[in-house]
Amino acid sequence: MMQPSRHAVSLEEQIEQWRSYLRRRQATHSVDLAELENHLRQQIAGLVDAGLAPDEAFLITVKRMGSNDALSREFARAHSNRLWKQLLVVPSDSGKLRAPGQTDLIVAFCLAVAAAVAIKVPALFGLQLDEHKAEDIRFYVRNASLLVLPLLTIYFAWKRRLETRILCWLAVAFTVAGVFANVYPFARASSTEVLMALHLPIALWLVVGIAYVGGRWSQVDSRMDFIRFSGELFIYYVLIALGGGVLTAFMAMIFKAIGINVGPFIGAWLLPCGAAGAVLVASWLVEAKQSVIENMAPMLTRLFTPLFAVMLIMFLAILLWTGRGIDVTRDVLIAFDLLLIVVIGLLLYSASARDPESPANTFDIVQVVLAVSALLADLIALWANAARITEFGFTPNRVAALGENVILLVNLAWSAVLYVRFLRGRGSFTSLEKWQTDYLPVFGAWAVVVVVLFPPLFRYM
Repeated sequence: MMQPSRHAVSLEEQIEQWRSYLRRRQATHSVDLAELENHLRQQIAGLVDAGLAPDEAFLITVKRMGSNDALSREFARAHSNRLWKQLLVVPSDSGKLRAPGQTDLIVAFCLAVAAAVAIKVPALFGLQLDEHKAEDIRFYVRNASLLVLPLLTIYFAWKRRLETRILCWLAVAFTVAGVFANVYPFARASSTEVLMALHLPIALWLVVGIAYVGGRWSQVDSRMDFIRFSGELFIYYVLIALGGGVLTAFMAMIFKAIGINVGPFIGAWLLPCGAAGAVLVASWLVEAKQSVIENMAPMLTRLFTPLFAVMLIMFLAILLWTGRGIDVTRDVLIAFDLLLIVVIGLLLYSASARDPESPANTFDIVQVVLAVSALLADLIALWANAARITEFGFTPNRVAALGENVILLVNLAWSAVLYVRFLRGRGSFTSLEKWQTDYLPVFGAWAVVVVVLFPPLFRYM
């Protein structure tokens, strides 16, 4: 077999260093990175054919990034100096090409308006967002994700230029979800209806993820990109919600000063339409301003990870000291599972923001403490829930919580094992990343089970 030359090996090493540099700084998605790498290799090949050495061709090509085509220009400007004021990419000097950021803004704004309109479309059929109409509120609770997430999927399908085959599967997924959300004859105050409303967005969020990664769900890097996006979207959405809350408060105050009550307008129009449109706006902000949030999000993760670890340790210590059991009511089960999901989210996002090649550090020890503490808390909740089922029988809430506790238990247990191996130098951080991203479909599969099977199994009660 023919051995690669010294220059070929050197070139591949340089390209790998370039690729790793981009991944660490999180300024490009794996989809864009693959396209940039293809462009890089083409330019290098052209220079090598012209007589340059491979390493010289590599250096020249990297230096020229940003001057040959729109994609490279967008990449170069994204890495040069992203500030809050640079929300739009300045058009090229030739004026022949539309700035990519401007096009994204227009599309995202139009889809945000469409999401706001979609929230009010059911009103044309007599379904009003009125707190006195329980049936209407139940419809909106079941269908809220179906009124917004398809538009977010369209946004990513447009950005990633998805194949028709993938688009068809995404459309089928949303259609099937819409059928199951509305076909079941739920009873009043139905627990299975509440469970459906809580789990349907989880299943559909993974559908959005397929569009986000451009159909490359099988790649670990792509799934990590989606995890990173989800965390950053949450941060931006909260910031928008806080700003919207201040705006709403001032609006109510100034109109009250002239004797006008804008409460009905705020409740029926401003809040629901704003909440729907903000999902698209926040998504666009994440896409446009990654270098800003990529510095903020890891900092927040490092702040809250030790706080959550301390809280769980205090909870376990007080539980052992007092000998009290967990009150297994629906609200407590939901709150407990949400807490464990937040812990999983912190572990996931910390993994996505970390350089896999970096050695173990003190923060990794804190992560292990958090994972082990959450694992012990999950075991206690699982034991309490199982005892409750044994004593009083099966209910939709208890079975759903039992399944979620088992899923979280498996995730936390193996994550802790892989993290300890990494700390002891017997495993790589990449194996932990792969485990976490490979496990994502399990959450989606359980959400589908709750949405599709629980209502008939428990007679829609």
